[in-house]
Amino acid sequence: MAKTVNHLGDDEIAVLKESSLLVGRTLAEVAKVIAPGVTTGELDRLAEEFIRDNKAVPGFKGLYGCPSTLLISVNEQVVHGLPGDRVLREGDVASVDCGVLMNELYGDSAYTFTIGEVDEEVKKLLRVTRECLDRGIAAAVEGNRTGDIGHAVQEHAESNGYGVVRELVGHGLGRKLHEAPEVPNYGRRGQGVRLRSGMVLAIEPMINMGVKEVKQMSDGWTIVTRDGKPSAHFEHNVAVRPGKAEVLSTFSYIEDVLRAKGEWMVPTEAVDHKVERNG
Repeated sequence: MAKTVNHLGDDEIAVLKESSLLVGRTLAEVAKVIAPGVTTGELDRLAEEFIRDNKAVPGFKGLYGCPSTLLISVNEQVVHGLPGDRVLREGDVASVDCGVLMNELYGDSAYTFTIGEVDEEVKKLLRVTRECLDRGIAAAVEGNRTGDIGHAVQEHAESNGYGVVRELVGHGLGRKLHEAPEVPNYGRRGQGVRLRSGMVLAIEPMINMGVKEVKQMSDGWTIVTRDGKPSAHFEHNVAVRPGKAEVLSTFSYIEDVLRAKGEWMVPTEAVDHKVERNG
């Protein structure tokens, strides 16, 4: 990752927000068709076509050798699952991570979907992970440190008996997909990089139902839980501001689709992170 922490101006943040909102719209297109019987490869092709139709470029494809537009991680897969012939089945959960490069600035967001009916314990994992994201965002204010974000995530996850992944972290965001600072999902209050207004962060709790330990599969990409239990992953882009972070991405496009389909949505604790949307 870059060593210098970038601070974007308000005009640049407004442009980056457009990229982040396009990620949300892309994930909403995924939401329309994700269901038992659909392959992860089909979702990937749909997402790439939608992004290019909107005059943007898939942010992941080709970066670090990534072969796909989406990274789709199913059940015990934590992150970086490669789309392909895998057929989604009733009872699965699938984290769908998407990046977009538009007007030279990146957006990067992830949402974990339920496939058909899932167990109540899986629903709780998704709810708590989403709450971890909300709590991390609440700590992303000027004057705090990255450790305050990590502590907020870790405390809530572990108080519910879940494992917090250590090897993978959130990050700064801007003209590169991964910029400084790293934003771990664990930490101590008052430790880490000091947050200053204009920093843009991708906050992304990766929370396991069981142990925190993970391993990488032989494809060199897919990360899975060591105990084979499910994992959940939600990600928002935020700009650090005094008093309250500005959320640049949104799940509301996705949840409008899920609501129309009559499908279960991950409830939030208190905050819905509504952002101004175009159209």
